[in-house]
Amino acid sequence: MIQHLIDKKRAQASFNKASDSYEEAAVLQKHVLGEMFLRLKLLKINPKRILDLGCGPGNAGSDFKAFYKPHDLIYLDFAFNMIKKAEVKNKDHYFKVFSSGTTQQFICADMEAIPLIENSVDMVWSNLSLQWCNDLDRVFTQIAEILTHNGLFIFSTFGPSTLHELRASLASFSQNSHINQFIDMHDIGDALIRCGLSDPVLDVDIYKLTYGTFKEIIYDLKHIGARNALQGRAKGMTGKGFLYQLEKLYEIYRADEKLPVSYEVVYGHAWKMNKPLNESSVIKFYSK
Repeated sequence: MIQHLIDKKRAQASFNKASDSYEEAAVLQKHVLGEMFLRLKLLKINPKRILDLGCGPGNAGSDFKAFYKPHDLIYLDFAFNMIKKAEVKNKDHYFKVFSSGTTQQFICADMEAIPLIENSVDMVWSNLSLQWCNDLDRVFTQIAEILTHNGLFIFSTFGPSTLHELRASLASFSQNSHINQFIDMHDIGDALIRCGLSDPVLDVDIYKLTYGTFKEIIYDLKHIGARNALQGRAKGMTGKGFLYQLEKLYEIYRADEKLPVSYEVVYGHAWKMNKPLNESSVIKFYSK
């Protein structure tokens, strides 16, 4: 199987450009964030230092402060404009939490090179950002290293059925890769254990957003930063002729006067535990 790597500079540029429009277009991202907090509430943890990995505009910050009152809250994203948005969004809380001993840090960095020391974070949170890394094992290994003992890694990411309508429409007339590749839930679970994390639990939800026109679909994808960022990508999804042909093919999915866009969201969590070498983790998968 050919691995389609992400051009990080292209991806950074897309998210920097989308920073002003992201909030309006990121309907699914906000819903998934709420679902992650519902799952988090079921886990027994009181983290004092939290890393929001791939934080975007920092939407999770206020809930972290309300639920846990951490000593340290770290926001990390590879898009500088997103980090600035996160800083502005959370500035109203800054002086209040600072007076109680809590500090906030805003870091522009790639999640494949996390600039934190070992055993320094009690919880790593990542909402719909892992799909923008090229080496999942490298990311998971770093997370296992920076987590403290009994630390939690909780995340969501996109699974392989995401944008399947768009992918099928493109494949019918173009041999080039236009959409990022997404990793299967079972492969993610295997990677978590392989990289030193324990007792992973994963489940999947399928979401469908609906639109009146194909142009609205493309508009939303661009305005959350989800542009084609694959290395060796074809110059496309911008030309009028290309989009016209794609729009005609996509129309076969129209139902009840609406065009669907499907997203497979993988939810998961795992722990940093120092287990004996002969003790193996059991991956728990749930499907609906």
